[in-house]
Amino acid sequence: MAAIRRILVPIKDLKAARLPAVLKAAQLAEACGAQLELFHCLAAPLYSELYSLREQERGVEDLEREQRAQALQRLEGIAFRLRRHGIRVGVAAQWDFPAFEAIVRRALQIGADLVVIGPHAGRHRLPALLRLTDWELLRTCPIPVLLVKNGRPYRHPSLLAAIDPSHAFAKPLQLDRRILRMGRTLGEALHGQLHAVHAYARLPAAGISPRGLSPIGWLRLERATVKAATARFARALRTARIARSRRYLIASEPADAIIEAARRSRCAIVILGAVSRSGMRRLLIGNTAERVLDTLGCDLLVVKPAKFPNLIEPRARGARVASSLPPGVLGYY
Repeated sequence: MAAIRRILVPIKDLKAARLPAVLKAAQLAEACGAQLELFHCLAAPLYSELYSLREQERGVEDLEREQRAQALQRLEGIAFRLRRHGIRVGVAAQWDFPAFEAIVRRALQIGADLVVIGPHAGRHRLPALLRLTDWELLRTCPIPVLLVKNGRPYRHPSLLAAIDPSHAFAKPLQLDRRILRMGRTLGEALHGQLHAVHAYARLPAAGISPRGLSPIGWLRLERATVKAATARFARALRTARIARSRRYLIASEPADAIIEAARRSRCAIVILGAVSRSGMRRLLIGNTAERVLDTLGCDLLVVKPAKFPNLIEPRARGARVASSLPPGVLGYY
């Protein structure tokens, strides 16, 4: 079983009236007996014009310390309310940028088993180009990321594991196992039920055209495809202890199948797997994930393979010191 001992919760807006990601992370921490860390990334640039040239270096350092102290004070206020319920909570604030890289660095530094974040406000249009924090975390973080999309607490929730026993796009076999283990861990901790969905293609092999088959031949081919998909699905769930009534084998595109199964299961969390991709293949997979991300109203948990490459530099970048004045105003060229 995938143990969850430490959970990282990045908080963007420390003045927000509601923090659904914090509340759900606290619920998970209490259920799993895990420790929580509330983390705030100070990523906004500091503008050098706030200080005289003579005192600029010293002034920026003072401002860094002051803003970090303020962030820690607000985090402690949130943590205090959680500690009253017996939850172990730590806090951290750090100057770093961009935010998603800072979160990955912190998660790896503390040995987090789960990262819980809130969503980007609005739809994810061209997320890879805009480098939205939630999208980049789902794409790059080697640690499982739970994206909280609503504030409803978990009450004996249904969890939907989206697996791919056909190994499309060369997804590794062990990724399905990690998805199911995570689903079982959360399901048992939250006293919920685990469901599973597998999307398969009606046409099993490239180059086969329905026009080249008789109606009887097409029916036989379709039956053979269903039989093979059913066998793969059953083998993948052999040790998962998921009742047949909670298994969804759907002949559709992955995104459509996941959305349909999520509706039928009324799940609170959908658990997906993600692999490292480049070029056009990564773009196609990204489009599917983007559609699921914006369509689903439930929370989304993305799990990576065990050997998922971490491309984030381990060293924090520190604060950004920038100038809001045009070049040449201060005499520099």
